Amino acid sequence: MEQYYKIIKRPLVTEKTFDLIENENKLVLIVNKTANKGQIRRAVESIYSVKVIKINTLITPRGEKKALVKLHPDYSAQSIAIDLGIF
Repeated sequence: MEQYYKIIKRPLVTEKTFDLIENENKLVLIVNKTANKGQIRRAVESIYSVKVIKINTLITPRGEKKALVKLHPDYSAQSIAIDLGIF
């Protein structure tokens, strides 16, 4: 479990991420730059107890790796965001 916290650094909080949480049931996270999609999937599913459908990753202009995590419809990105203190 501890290794999963090394993969996920923090949630990203912007106006656009609020729209993604509300409208598309996605979480936006800053992750370890060396983590692959499989590792990110396992970390998110383990830490937040959810089912992940899809993950898109990109490198931001600041050099950080950003993961857009689409959750299964049975799980709410909004409730996770509330638990994290984002909403």
